[in-house]
Amino acid sequence: MGEMKITKFDNIDLQGLDEDAELIPLLTPEDEEQMNRESLPETLPVLPLRNTVLFPGVVIPITAGRDKSINLIKDANNGSKTIGVVSQKDESVENPGPEDINTVGTVARILRVLQMPDGNTTVIIQGKKRFKIDAVLTEKPYITAKVSEAMEQRPDEKSTEFEAIIDSIKELAFKIIKDNPNIPSEATFAIKNIQSNSFLINFVSSNLNLAVNEKQQLLEIPDLKERALATLKYMNMELQKLELRNDIQSKVRSDMDQQQREYFLHQQMKTIQEELGGLSYEEEVDEMAEKAKKKKWGKKVKEHFEKELAKMQRMNPQVAEYSIQRNYLDLLLDLPWNEFSKDKFDLKRAQQILDRDHYGLEDVKRRIIEYLAVLKLRNDMKSPILCLYGPPGVGKTSLGKSVAEALGREYVRMSLGGLRDEAEIRGHRKTYIGAMPGRIIQSLKKAGTSNPVFILDEIDKLASSHQGDPSSAMLEVLDPEQNSEFHDNFLEMGYDLSKVMFIATANNLSTIQPALRDRMEIINVTGYTIEEKVEIAKRHLLPKQLEEHGLSKKDLKIGKRQLEKIVEGYTRESGVRSLEKQIAKVVRFAAKSIAMEEEYNITMTNEDVEKILGPARLERDKYENNDVAGVVTGLAWTSVGGDILFIESILSKGKGVMNITGNLGKVMKESATIAMEYIKSNAETYGIDPTVFDKYNVHIHVPEGATPKDGPSAGITMLTSLVSLFTQRKVKKSLAMTGEITLRGKVLPVGGIKEKILAAKRAKIKEIILCADNKKDIEEIKEDYLKGLTFHYVTDMSEVIDLAITKQKVKNAKTL
Repeated sequence: MGEMKITKFDNIDLQGLDEDAELIPLLTPEDEEQMNRESLPETLPVLPLRNTVLFPGVVIPITAGRDKSINLIKDANNGSKTIGVVSQKDESVENPGPEDINTVGTVARILRVLQMPDGNTTVIIQGKKRFKIDAVLTEKPYITAKVSEAMEQRPDEKSTEFEAIIDSIKELAFKIIKDNPNIPSEATFAIKNIQSNSFLINFVSSNLNLAVNEKQQLLEIPDLKERALATLKYMNMELQKLELRNDIQSKVRSDMDQQQREYFLHQQMKTIQEELGGLSYEEEVDEMAEKAKKKKWGKKVKEHFEKELAKMQRMNPQVAEYSIQRNYLDLLLDLPWNEFSKDKFDLKRAQQILDRDHYGLEDVKRRIIEYLAVLKLRNDMKSPILCLYGPPGVGKTSLGKSVAEALGREYVRMSLGGLRDEAEIRGHRKTYIGAMPGRIIQSLKKAGTSNPVFILDEIDKLASSHQGDPSSAMLEVLDPEQNSEFHDNFLEMGYDLSKVMFIATANNLSTIQPALRDRMEIINVTGYTIEEKVEIAKRHLLPKQLEEHGLSKKDLKIGKRQLEKIVEGYTRESGVRSLEKQIAKVVRFAAKSIAMEEEYNITMTNEDVEKILGPARLERDKYENNDVAGVVTGLAWTSVGGDILFIESILSKGKGVMNITGNLGKVMKESATIAMEYIKSNAETYGIDPTVFDKYNVHIHVPEGATPKDGPSAGITMLTSLVSLFTQRKVKKSLAMTGEITLRGKVLPVGGIKEKILAAKRAKIKEIILCADNKKDIEEIKEDYLKGLTFHYVTDMSEVIDLAITKQKVKNAKTL
């Protein structure tokens, strides 16, 4: 049974009259008898109702809004005041026709028509008896129909079964009124005062909270007893719904009471904590909860955060764990969970950025463009782990910035040099005071996205200690199959690193743990030629230094020849870091001259360069003459790129002892021993008297004794030096060599070929001896680097001697 109210236009909600009404519409048995005796007109104007059904004897108010309805009410009110009321089949139909209305309705009498202040017409009608539409006569200006009475079958008044049904209806009505707060308690008196059984059934049916079609079904039941049973069934259903709703509300109220109790206790605890520590943290907690609503994290992370936030609320702010818990929650909120920057797949633009920022490095740039191309086509490729390997100063780290700009990603750099604590990578467990997340997680927090370009600088300089092995901790970070759930000890949850593009840099691959090296794609970033260095200086280094020193291009000009002089005379490196320092000195000289208002040449000459930088110092790379026996030029690889070195050997009278100096490593000393033994076993082949080995001591020296040297690359150089020494014959002019030797007389390949070739070009070398297996390395080098060089590929030591040693004796040759 619903709330009593008057509804909107053409909406009828049979809820009885408003509680402010003067009369409660009750029908006495006498009134009912009189209604039943009244005859039914043959034709009636028919009023369609949208959302309710009128039952006989019941009084309801309606508000008319449709023009047809208003005209019908006016005409009927001025006439017989009798109309036919039927319900619409579909209340959404605005202008119902004969096919849109039900055929069984109720004859109604207009009791009162009210003109409301807002201009609407409200009419109060009372149902009389049921009727049936036999035929529709007109549709304009409103529907009129030929009707007949729908006869009602009534049970015997003395039927005990019917009386029991009536009593059940009254009892259920009382319960519904009691349980439903929307029905006023006065409705109980109305039910008690209804004397007519049929009116009671109609009154209750009218006020039940039923759909229009269900009420229409009740109205159409011709047997009063059957209608009573159907009404009873609906009343039972409504009572059950009310009881269920009340149970739910009771439980909710109980839960609310519990929440209020907890809130009260929290407020007390907060007040006590403020009194103890003078610090309020409630706002902090609320702010965290508000931030959490905006995060894109998954269900698992959300539940974990809410659990940890509740834990912090229960903590005393004075305890040490509170600050750790707060830092932990701050980290969860600051991390970019599922936040990714959009990749830019304009490959031409990416190529332009790489070419703009880096001169040369074609292999590296091609690999990056290949990666972008695959990512553009698949859009779900796991980011590869690239390792840029090469000497210092060739642009490995700065290359990462260009990659980030080309991809449109954030740039993050993490230096690993000297890192010896595993917790720097994985973080500390938050049970410790001062616990922090690892630097991987911290860097992602700083980046603000989960897919930055992440530079792992100097990965070859990771160190081990009693605090753990950081390189082992990096295994999970750099494995595309594992890093989708990277576990940080502080975070205590898996974090997805699979979308991060890691680029590692290294100077020396031999110090990288094999398992770690296996996870990375190695890209060799080799050194630059003199021409490339000059071009880099002109395009990048000089403009950068001018800007940093507050000068413009008009204040200083350095030509290509002067830049070449700086490269050759003042730097010895594969990269351009030292070159930049020398250019900075020249720029500082110009800045000082401008500041002190001194005259200087804006266009630098060679003399100006020498005046500023001093005499050219690095002449060691220059090839030395071949006038002395036992002096041979070798090619070496160092951490700063390629270099040439000189092997010197000398004889002195003695007992055949061999001394080796020059701060040489174990492998290099072994190469000297192998060369010596090979010569002894093949002395007659090279025209050497075997007795000299017992009469003379041999001393082998490699200059720059303070610089450590090691490796097998100088094997054939030492062999050539010793043969030249024992035969006192000249070594071929402008020749350099590199290769490992064996006791059997074989020449083996070595590494670092490109760097060694560049060193040979700097030293004006014309011919180079290499192992035949190194030919493939030469084929990979650009032709520009090879201009002016002749290569001799050998497989046996005898070939080396034939190529390197001439027939001509040296000046002042010793007689052995």
